[in-house]
Amino acid sequence: MAINPKLLNEGESVVWSTRTHVKALFVPALVLILAAGIGGYLSSLPESHQNVWLTIIWVIAGLVVLVYAVWPFLKWWTTTYTVTNRRLTTHSGVLNRTGHDIPLARISDVSYEKDLLDRVFGCGTLVISDASEQGRVALQDIPRVEQLQLKLSDLLFHGSQPTSSATDDGT
Repeated sequence: MAINPKLLNEGESVVWSTRTHVKALFVPALVLILAAGIGGYLSSLPESHQNVWLTIIWVIAGLVVLVYAVWPFLKWWTTTYTVTNRRLTTHSGVLNRTGHDIPLARISDVSYEKDLLDRVFGCGTLVISDASEQGRVALQDIPRVEQLQLKLSDLLFHGSQPTSSATDDGT
């Protein structure tokens, strides 16, 4: 899941890499279950045994699953946040990929925000302030956000180099 090694500069190493928290997939999973259940129920009705109705039911169920379950999963799967010993990089996109790099030297502040639901799930928003026109980048639903904020702050403000690469599976 970490950044592609071809995208790392010489001497650059991954400090941590993660996806958004798996909680982002709860609603798509619920949609998948409901669409399959409702489609199955409607298929079992006596009026639906005609091929036309059966086809219409499953085409609609399939479209709902594609739009509200598969697409959010693909977006979650293809979005990663990586901190190397030189930069913070974000990559996202299913069909069109976008990436954003912030050199660590430009980062002026690192903080986190957690609401009640985030505290229950063990995630939060990592807020990075940098010396750019945007000024503030908020990475939503980062797993174990406090630990990652401490690692990034230590890397930024104490100049310590991590001894090993750490990755996070997003759970």
